Amino acid sequence: MDVNCVVEVDKRRIYHPSHPHPLVSLSSKPILCECIACGKEHKGAFFQCTTCSDFAIHIDCAFLPKRLLIQHATNAVFSHTHPLTLSYSFPIEEQIAKHNPRCRVCDVDFEYDWDIWIYKCEKCIYYAHLDCATSRKEPFMSILSIGGGPTVKNFKDVDYPNLLRLPFPDETYNIPKCLFLKKLGPADYGNHEVSVQHMNHQHELILVDTAGSIGSTSSKINDMIMCHNPMKKIELLCSGCVRPIMEMPFYKCRAKEDESCNFALHEWCTRRLPTKVDNHPGHPRHPLLLMTNIPNMFNIFRCGVCLLDCNGFAYGCVECEFYVDVTCGFMPERITHESHPNHLLSIVKEGQPSGSCLMCRLYVSPYTLNFSCSFCDVYIHPWCALLLPKTIRHPYDKHPMHISYLPIENHKSEYFCEICEEELDPHKCFYHCDECSQSVHSDCAPLILQSETETNSRYYKGRGVYDFLNMKFGSIHKKTDGHPHPLTFAQGIESDGLCSVCQRRLRFEMILRCSECEFAVHRHCLKNLNRS
Repeated sequence: MDVNCVVEVDKRRIYHPSHPHPLVSLSSKPILCECIACGKEHKGAFFQCTTCSDFAIHIDCAFLPKRLLIQHATNAVFSHTHPLTLSYSFPIEEQIAKHNPRCRVCDVDFEYDWDIWIYKCEKCIYYAHLDCATSRKEPFMSILSIGGGPTVKNFKDVDYPNLLRLPFPDETYNIPKCLFLKKLGPADYGNHEVSVQHMNHQHELILVDTAGSIGSTSSKINDMIMCHNPMKKIELLCSGCVRPIMEMPFYKCRAKEDESCNFALHEWCTRRLPTKVDNHPGHPRHPLLLMTNIPNMFNIFRCGVCLLDCNGFAYGCVECEFYVDVTCGFMPERITHESHPNHLLSIVKEGQPSGSCLMCRLYVSPYTLNFSCSFCDVYIHPWCALLLPKTIRHPYDKHPMHISYLPIENHKSEYFCEICEEELDPHKCFYHCDECSQSVHSDCAPLILQSETETNSRYYKGRGVYDFLNMKFGSIHKKTDGHPHPLTFAQGIESDGLCSVCQRRLRFEMILRCSECEFAVHRHCLKNLNRS
């Protein structure tokens, strides 16, 4: 080589901490090459390793800052409080240990690309692509990002006066309550019948109101009955919508001769449910009729929207065998959700393209109804959107627990669920107490009496909601062919062992259990017991 060329090449040599060999810019003209740092193909100046033929870094990536603060828009507002540190690799083992995190700006996973450079805050489990962290993509990408950044509002409130804004503040709210209380006038709000005879129950139902407000008989009932209260481990579920009854007034069976009867209804589920729902998005060709009893064993059906088993009231089409629970019966066409603020989420009809749910991160099937943002290609399961409130109370923590969609900043330790004591993936929605730094899976949160229930099995962990969220257990069946004692309808737990009929495991299943002897059977095995 010419001496002058040797000197010129030496001037273009750098020693970079990402590589053990010196790197040289061999060409004075722009070249087209793939950058080892960002994984993208660029045209421009590159530093290359003369020893390792496949190692080349674009000049822009070579001189990136080792630490930076990230912001999603040019408004001087930083989206993460800690500086992000430049890392020259993202080992597969680390990705697996951190639950396969996605870029917090673009919400795309790193696809086990171990040698890609990233910016990260390990304390907060915050990771970002180089281009995303340094805003080298198109300007609008950072504004419309789905990875936690701000979104620009794409609708006017005046155009959607009845828009349902989710999540609900707490467990006292649900869709039927919001719908029907809006329609009540001042004269209707306090107008409650003292007792009613409901078509779905053989006993009279009596109003449970504030103690002493409707006479001595009801006062005695009020003294005995408490609303649903997780902090006191009191469970009271509505027999219609199967949501917690957390405030008065409500109706309860008054039969003194049948103390095992646990039939109770919200006030609005007693008198205000319409008898028909037209043009339901899941079954628009036929009206859905209110059905207080489904013609099968124990009144259990699979909801056609949330896909959960339910033994409450249903809206159904008998001809097509399509049933939905009361909550999903009033599924709105459009919603907004805190997990993806400022954008409308609309129902996606069956057969549309799909991805993964923004909340639980599980697959969104194109053959079921889901909510979607058409601008951002974001999807949310209907059960995650409609059934997970913003705030819950649980006896495992004395403070309210709030839903979180991303890892908590400044979290002090690894994430574990306080209820099931298993590892928790903070990239999926979960409930967290900031004061105690305690977390619980969203699907474990409804469990109050853990001695009588089981957490979700590993096969369903992370679905977002509890498998039996739409089931009301505790009813007693006094007369059963094939067994002399009353049987209680319950969820199978580990101590129940094996089914007395089929000899298979009862845990995680719907069962009938005898409190007087060691006898328990699967719900579906009861027919075989009766035959024997």
